[in-house]
Amino acid sequence: MSKGQVLQDKFVLSMLCNKRDGWFLELGSQHPIENNNTYILESEYNWRGIMVEYDNSWLDSYKTHRQNSLHVIGDARTIDYSSLFSSNKMPNSMDYLQIDLDVDNASTLDTLSKIDEQLLDEYKFATITLEHDFYSSDLDNDIWAVTRKSSREIFQRRGYVLMFPDVRLPSDTTYRGKQCGAFEDWYVHPDLVRSELILKYKTEESLFFKDIMFE
Repeated sequence: MSKGQVLQDKFVLSMLCNKRDGWFLELGSQHPIENNNTYILESEYNWRGIMVEYDNSWLDSYKTHRQNSLHVIGDARTIDYSSLFSSNKMPNSMDYLQIDLDVDNASTLDTLSKIDEQLLDEYKFATITLEHDFYSSDLDNDIWAVTRKSSREIFQRRGYVLMFPDVRLPSDTTYRGKQCGAFEDWYVHPDLVRSELILKYKTEESLFFKDIMFE
């Protein structure tokens, strides 16, 4: 069963062979259960992690439904991630990083740059999903195009493998009056994911999320 927005939780579990007792950093948590990429990980596989969300109206729900995790209410761009990880004794080998922020105000790229600077020398993430909303792009140098290009450069430099580029939403989905399409990139780190799984599933094709099949 998946509660993820477009089966991101299934991707994570498939790449990690249904790992139990994992660790995550979720940037942009929103609802604690519905369309939440870490709820199943926490509730059924006993994962723990840090949930970062700007909207404090979710906090009481997090305390009720997400008791294994630390809840940080604030702007993801302003957090000291190095201190946050150190003070909470997060493992150097993390299992999942979600970045689901507002691309159009540069939150995604600003936060990723901070993660790159403060965490990625010391910490690795086995799986990553990053929302870039490239479907909103009209120009080669607008914020959506720059976010996709720059994020790929950062993760490539850090040794991550782009498993599923430009994962697509249904063609009849609209957001802010625009037809949706390619909106996320999904990565793994080859030091933390079995090589045979990378070879088996990696693709250069932009796939509709329901066409991403795992055994």
